[in-house]
Amino acid sequence: MPPATSPEAIRLAVDIGGTFTDVVLETPDARYSTKVLTTKAAPEDGVLDGMLRALKLAKMAPSAVGLIVHGTTLATNAIIERKGARTALVTTKGFRDSIEMAQENRFEQYDIFIEKPEPLVPRTLRFTVPERVDAKGAVRLALDENAVGELAQTLKAQGVEAIAVGFLHSYANPAHERRAGEILAAALPGVRVSLSSEVCPEVREYERFSTTCANAYVQPLMARYLENLRKRIAAAGFGCPVLLMTSGGGLTTLETAARFPIRLVESGPAGGVILSTWIAERFGIDRILSFDMGGTTAKICIIDDGKPMASRSFEVDRRYRFMKGSGLPVRIPVIEMVEIGAGGGSLAGVDEMKRITVGPESAGSDPGPACYRLGGVRPAVTDANVVLGRIDPDRFAGGSITLDAGLSRGAVDAHVGAPLELDTTLAAFGISEVVEENMANAARVHAVERGAELEGRTLIAFGGGAPLHAARLAEKLGIADVLIPASAGVGSAVGFLRAPIAFEVVRSRFVRLASFDAASVNAMFAEMEKEATDVVKLGAAPGAKITISRSADMRYAGQGHEILVELPDGPFTATSVAELRKRFEAGYRTLFSRVVPGVDVEVTGWILKAETPAPGRSDQADLGPPGPLMSGAGAPRSDETRNLFDPMLRDYTSVPVYQRKTLKAGQVLQGPAVIAEDETTTIITSGFVATLDPSGAIRLTAKSAVLQEAAQ
Repeated sequence: MPPATSPEAIRLAVDIGGTFTDVVLETPDARYSTKVLTTKAAPEDGVLDGMLRALKLAKMAPSAVGLIVHGTTLATNAIIERKGARTALVTTKGFRDSIEMAQENRFEQYDIFIEKPEPLVPRTLRFTVPERVDAKGAVRLALDENAVGELAQTLKAQGVEAIAVGFLHSYANPAHERRAGEILAAALPGVRVSLSSEVCPEVREYERFSTTCANAYVQPLMARYLENLRKRIAAAGFGCPVLLMTSGGGLTTLETAARFPIRLVESGPAGGVILSTWIAERFGIDRILSFDMGGTTAKICIIDDGKPMASRSFEVDRRYRFMKGSGLPVRIPVIEMVEIGAGGGSLAGVDEMKRITVGPESAGSDPGPACYRLGGVRPAVTDANVVLGRIDPDRFAGGSITLDAGLSRGAVDAHVGAPLELDTTLAAFGISEVVEENMANAARVHAVERGAELEGRTLIAFGGGAPLHAARLAEKLGIADVLIPASAGVGSAVGFLRAPIAFEVVRSRFVRLASFDAASVNAMFAEMEKEATDVVKLGAAPGAKITISRSADMRYAGQGHEILVELPDGPFTATSVAELRKRFEAGYRTLFSRVVPGVDVEVTGWILKAETPAPGRSDQADLGPPGPLMSGAGAPRSDETRNLFDPMLRDYTSVPVYQRKTLKAGQVLQGPAVIAEDETTTIITSGFVATLDPSGAIRLTAKSAVLQEAAQ
């Protein structure tokens, strides 16, 4: 039965991934979780199935739930798979091809067969109307409203389902865009209209138009899905609010998500980073490497002093891995991380140069890895882990899916072993080594690009696949401390429950510090604060305190790119210029190890974020598995063993298998060993020793570090 506390204290989190849909039910006393295969044809089916399973575990009714928090990859997948709405672009006369001309550069200088990202709107559906506003917002040519009205009939004849309206300098004066939107909405009821001045009111028309087109492209799909989900959960007996996770690490209302679905593109990974940040805070760890590995991708993020790196630029559907400029740019608040095609479903093979390749292509949930017995024939990372003894075929996903080890061996042998003349075991080990080296290399590149070091960090690993590979990845990166939180297999969903309700507003206005007008900037921020807080209040608890944070895109005058700088609180005064320059130079020096003397600094964009804790959110200690963890440092008990491939011995060795739910706080486990639970499995390699924290987290420490500490 639900406790007598506030109803918001019983909360559900749902994370739709490429392979699995994760569900977490959290009460004041316990946490329950489950994994179900993602139902791509109708994602709400898998969501509802998982929610009802979690409630069954807790012996609760849907009506007991006070809040649902949801993250999804549907918007991202629709863009990548080109399954969005038939979308048109309406822009300023003369700028029809801006989204195809892009930056007019080559991201791969010497590739004569370069494959550039295709715009979401084909040229036949791009239209122009006469209008012109200059960069300062002054009207040079009034909007031709008759042309807009005539265009509406053309769009209707073309069967357009969504419209992106992007005029050249609408960030400075949105009047023309708003009027065009009104005319189109009145003439085309049922057709969704996205305005660039609302979706992305920033300079640089290519990025702004691309973001607006992407928003319009996925808006009908996301609106239908969210409406179907609302109806399905209401019919099942849920009467609580639904909040959506955004790529920037905050929650927003269902209505706002339907209006700006492009802000959901990285919602799942953002939840994982929120979890890592929250855990780091309560463990008192300053330097973190967050590692999230699911069924389709692996995500790595650097977190320093409790703050993940934030960005306002992101690329969807990159044609070249790690190649900036090869994808469609979107300007949205996003947590900066590196994401690679390295998940449990990532497919392995051998290329023309006889090298093992893994990803980015994934088997997903259908047909899935070969061992799923759903028709997959090519080996995936999960198949390699089955062969190596890391995964128990009879207990995968809590026993809800029975794997066929024979199919795994056959697929690994046929597609990797035979071409390389390796036995099945070494072929599977090769797949594992390649995927782990890919992740390690991505982490190294991510750190170098951001001027950070990996040495001395704590690796926080979560997601269904991360605990399987965390120790080996740490060995490759020279990291001696690994933390695997409770409910790690559904870590992103747990992170949703730690996220604040938040909304970010941006304005483009060029301001030189030499001619800084404090009154004008303060007035602009007042407008931005009202806009952001009005959205946050829609999902916040009555009387909740809303926190405001401000930042800016700044650069030396004449430069082409900016850095993000955190701004001080409170209104600006004439004396604020020195502080602004000081903060900019500190950030510039961190990235480039120098400053440029004698050059003025300018601000190109102003950013304000409003946030408040989600209803029912608790900042108390993390919950472990259902039921209290009893303290005790006695020897752990293992009732079974498993043949696990040891990378150091290059052979199988019999190791103890421990059930996580039977372990007690303070117990020490020597590697090699296996810790099993329903959502994932933790592999302790021979170079690590593991202890169980009272919170339920598993902490792996390199034996070399333990010996060094003992010697001191």
